Amino acid sequence: MEYKKLWSPSDKFIQDSNLNEYKNWLSHSRGLDFHDYNHLWRWSTESYEQFWLSLWEYFNIQAKVIFTKVASGSMPNVKWFEGTTLNYAEHIFRHRSNDRPALYFQNEVVKQEISWDTLAKKVRALQLYLKSVGIEKGDCVCGFLPNIPEAIIAFLAVNSLGAVWSCASPDFGAETVVERFTQIKPKVLISCDGYRYSNKTFEKSKTVKEIRQSIDSIQHCIHVPYLDENSTIPDSILLEEIYRQFLDNELPVFESVPFDHPIWVLYSSGTTGLPKAITHSHGGVLLEHLKYMSLHNDVKEGEYFFWFTTTGWMMWNYLQASMLVGAVPVIFDGSPAYPSMDVLWEMAEELPLHHFGTSAPYLTACMKKELKIKESYSLKNLKSIGSTGAPLPPEVFEWIYKNISEDVWLCSMSGGTDVCTAFVGGNPSLPVYKGLIQSRALGCALYAYDQDGNPINNSLGEMVIEKPMPSMPIYFWNDEGNDRYRKSYFLEYPGKWRHGDWINIFDNGSLIIQGRSDATLNRKGIRIGTAEIYNVLDDIKSIKDSLIINIELDDGGDEMPLFVVISEGKELNDAVKQEINKNLKSQCSPRHVPDRIIAVPDIPYTLSGKKMEVPVKKLFLKMDISKSLNKDAVRNPKALEYFIELAKAYK
Repeated sequence: MEYKKLWSPSDKFIQDSNLNEYKNWLSHSRGLDFHDYNHLWRWSTESYEQFWLSLWEYFNIQAKVIFTKVASGSMPNVKWFEGTTLNYAEHIFRHRSNDRPALYFQNEVVKQEISWDTLAKKVRALQLYLKSVGIEKGDCVCGFLPNIPEAIIAFLAVNSLGAVWSCASPDFGAETVVERFTQIKPKVLISCDGYRYSNKTFEKSKTVKEIRQSIDSIQHCIHVPYLDENSTIPDSILLEEIYRQFLDNELPVFESVPFDHPIWVLYSSGTTGLPKAITHSHGGVLLEHLKYMSLHNDVKEGEYFFWFTTTGWMMWNYLQASMLVGAVPVIFDGSPAYPSMDVLWEMAEELPLHHFGTSAPYLTACMKKELKIKESYSLKNLKSIGSTGAPLPPEVFEWIYKNISEDVWLCSMSGGTDVCTAFVGGNPSLPVYKGLIQSRALGCALYAYDQDGNPINNSLGEMVIEKPMPSMPIYFWNDEGNDRYRKSYFLEYPGKWRHGDWINIFDNGSLIIQGRSDATLNRKGIRIGTAEIYNVLDDIKSIKDSLIINIELDDGGDEMPLFVVISEGKELNDAVKQEINKNLKSQCSPRHVPDRIIAVPDIPYTLSGKKMEVPVKKLFLKMDISKSLNKDAVRNPKALEYFIELAKAYK
């Protein structure tokens, strides 16, 4: 493969990078010298205990008890830093400063800075309230909130107590939220009256009521009047009232918890049933976030770090990591295209931003709109552009360097909710090549496997992680015997993590992710489970059966066709299509609405009664599935034959 180089770090850029500082520290403190990044990466994976111990010391982790061993056991039952206790939020507050704001917030109406003094007082007040209603270490507190300062305040207050945080975005429907939160039995719900998008308001008080009525464990409710400052919800206390009642001008206190104590619960897509309640640890996320934010994103104290996200995406959780290194998180709530497509770039100029993070589809949309960013904005302080959520098309790489800046460092990255970080991504010591991710992350023993389970280069393979990482889940909540956990990642390659992505690793260490290898719907950067959609469609009388896939397109976009079997005596007319779209939008979210609805005579099933989502997706990706498809395992072969012909003609 020929690599077209688009950007190279200057000698000064490399020398000033946090990664170079860490390499120098290894040389002085350990006597370890590495002549290139691949050499350093290999050491970090082959001697992973030494590597994670070095990060513990390099980042000066504040712990109350000395650990006995770095790691013990094998995947999926690895124990990290046993015996030690710490707190994630405490490491954020050690960067408290009067020299810069704690947060910067912008929505479609206001712009706001929140000082460290204000943040500390509000976190402390909410902390005291939660303690007053009996919230203790290990209890669950849930948020139904947009990407606003109150969400970060709530997380920090919950986390500081050693309680467990979980959040859903208010564009989720009640059913989608309930099936997530019910699993973890929250005692407190913090919710709002709605959200604003593209200058339209979406009232959610009814949804909040449905959530509360459906989850018996909720004992207390906190209301955030976001759309209307005068709004209230029965049997809820206003957040502002908590600030007034519990203001004592003291700093928050931090409950020290074991390294593997749960920090938050994130959720899988729910492809095979209920979404998996993925639970991460205080210590594991702390070490991983410090590593990636500092060494791979090269974020420094005082810089402004932005990522366009909702609270329903793991990048919101990752955004907190900017505070761990003393940076200012920039949070934006609203449409990235209102009042115009360059609203985020305007914000980047005004602040100014040092790190601009977003999704690949957003950057692709900017390219298609033919925005001439550098003609309107100098962006002289912009150091990096981050992209994730979907593969970034090669043509968008070139567009960025032609239309935004020749000097910006483009950091395409890929990771997952599973680890709340990136496996592969930015590297301040390496060039950026057109269409390629720069490198594998330190401490991530990632390889591409062929069909026989052997590591390969320069060819598409399954992404497999061979060594443990501290931010891998400690468990799935309510998963007795870790059964779902093992089946999710370790079934195909025992003792090794199969992630479910197609990956190609090239000889120079660069790589490319080419979509999901499983049935998960990667919908504009947000994973959606097919089960969520089927649950809604099952209630529509006109539909007998259905199958949905998401197709990654060459231009970086995606297309989600829905195939439906219409009930006898019915037809797929406009009324049925409108009912499908309306129900999916109201009960789930706008992202669940398909791009096309196609009537088919039957849905192919395996002999064990499973819809053949993955084979159908491969057909529509124009992949040769003759080697992987056993037609004898098809319950109704004629249905599959229909899809084979349909895929050939699909455009």
